[in-house]
Amino acid sequence: MDLQKAFELNRQTWNTKTAVHYESDFYDKHAFAKAKNSLNSYEINALGDVTGKKMLHLQCHFGQDSLSWSNKGAQVTAVDISDKAIELGKKLSEELELPVDFVCCNVLETSQHINDQFDIVFTSYGTIGWLPDLKPWAQMIAERLLPGGIFYIVEFHPIIWMYDYNEEQPSLKYHYAQNEAIYDEYQGTYANPDSSMISKEYGWNHSLSDVIQSLVDAGLNIELFAEHDGSPYDVFPDMELREDGLYYLKDQLFPTLFELKVRK
Repeated sequence: MDLQKAFELNRQTWNTKTAVHYESDFYDKHAFAKAKNSLNSYEINALGDVTGKKMLHLQCHFGQDSLSWSNKGAQVTAVDISDKAIELGKKLSEELELPVDFVCCNVLETSQHINDQFDIVFTSYGTIGWLPDLKPWAQMIAERLLPGGIFYIVEFHPIIWMYDYNEEQPSLKYHYAQNEAIYDEYQGTYANPDSSMISKEYGWNHSLSDVIQSLVDAGLNIELFAEHDGSPYDVFPDMELREDGLYYLKDQLFPTLFELKVRK
């Protein structure tokens, strides 16, 4: 398939999503403006004190997490393919007086736009499924890390992406490590299912072995790998909020998240 056409369609969809998401309860812009934090316990616990650390945030959307890390003292550079998202991120950076260097580019081309190296490279929740091949992604991460630097990802578990959620009763449809692109077209978006926008997007499923091996092949060393049942986000059908503040699948037969921390 023509990957550039797929990336362009995804970019256009994310441009439309940006305005919808910014006004949604999911992103709760007013609460964020007060708290200046959209980070969850997994990433905060994994990365600890980031004061003075240089951080690269991959696939940042309109930058709430980027701005949150800046508020915690990190020197943040953030990239995203959506020009509308980057435009909004820059606006929020000025309004909230939280410095972030926002860069618009395809994440796989980050090294063509950014020469700096970083103490931390970070990405989270719904990012790698937009990438057809994780080998150049992992290589880019290795290039952008300082010696001793850390890459951390917290992401939805690959099993989650095997289901077709456009059906009334979600069913297993896609391979755990499907090589072919998955085209999806549906009304609404995860942040506002009732929106009239039509999401048109290409995605790719990646197994855990694909994620881990791509980073190992890039010369990075695993320090943490964990799988979790609880998700900070209620983005899949029939999830239940429990006392720990996390959402769980009604019939919890598999994890919803994994996290991985590697060091250069």
